[in-house]
Amino acid sequence: MTSDSHADTPNADLASLRKAEFGFPGSLRDRLVAAILDGSKTSTTGLVADYEHEGDPLPEVGSRSVVVDSDDRPVAVIETTSLRVVPLAEVDLAHVFDEGEGDADVAEWRANHEKFWHSPEMRAAMDDPAFTVDDTTPTVLERFRLVTDLRSAD
Repeated sequence: MTSDSHADTPNADLASLRKAEFGFPGSLRDRLVAAILDGSKTSTTGLVADYEHEGDPLPEVGSRSVVVDSDDRPVAVIETTSLRVVPLAEVDLAHVFDEGEGDADVAEWRANHEKFWHSPEMRAAMDDPAFTVDDTTPTVLERFRLVTDLRSAD
């Protein structure tokens, strides 16, 4: 259900949308954005602690966000279709597969996500050099749909 036109989200409206940044700028973000644009990534996982640290509300079903690339350029508009907050230990295989990151099972997904969440970049972003997650860490499981591919707007 991708719109090839910009009628759903005129450029003037982009500034009013929440910015969706997947990972940190660089190869990971480039890979995640490509997966959103090709339709293989339809879910993502965040941490309640990250939203709280940034002072951002959780996304709401029906809310739209503008996805930015590593150069902070708007490349897509996505719409949240469902949202669940669950402990890290309860992330399910369907969510893992819908993240479109190639993980074969929940254990592989968790190892890859913990590597990200325990990275120096994430710990710096959280202002906590010892930041860590465990089975009880509240996660934000967001499903979304691609509404508009903005790349052809240039």
